[in-house]
Amino acid sequence: MTPQVSLKAVIDEIDVPSEVHHAYLNKRTGEFFTTGDEEIGIIENGDAIEDYPEWQREAIRKTQEVLHSPDFLELPSKFDIHEYHILERFCSSREDSKLRQGLLDCIRGSGAFRRFKEAIHEYAIVDDWYEFRHAALREFVIEWLDANNILYTADDK
Repeated sequence: MTPQVSLKAVIDEIDVPSEVHHAYLNKRTGEFFTTGDEEIGIIENGDAIEDYPEWQREAIRKTQEVLHSPDFLELPSKFDIHEYHILERFCSSREDSKLRQGLLDCIRGSGAFRRFKEAIHEYAIVDDWYEFRHAALREFVIEWLDANNILYTADDK
């Protein structure tokens, strides 16, 4: 029987912003595994595992198993999620035209995320943003799970 994965757990795994770590889902067991660019590089370069400290060897071996197994599927990265697009959708969803335009203006150009964070605090809509963002991530993860034929439990509410 194919296990069901926790929708909340998948959302939590992809919501960790990192450019150097990669999370994988074992489709057969429903377990997660996270590894780093360093371990992936060691395997891709064909380096000898014995050249690394004992504490790192197990992580390298497990990474090698994950990369070569059809049971593991890499979870979407922050680049797949398109956080900026979520920001735009949130800003555009504001009913008050002055607020909507102010938010849209603040997310243009360099420093958009910083300015956005400042603006949601200034307008006291932090909770609205996090609810919107969670709903967007939830929708994204459900689509990803469905596209990969992975059963899940909707335990994230």
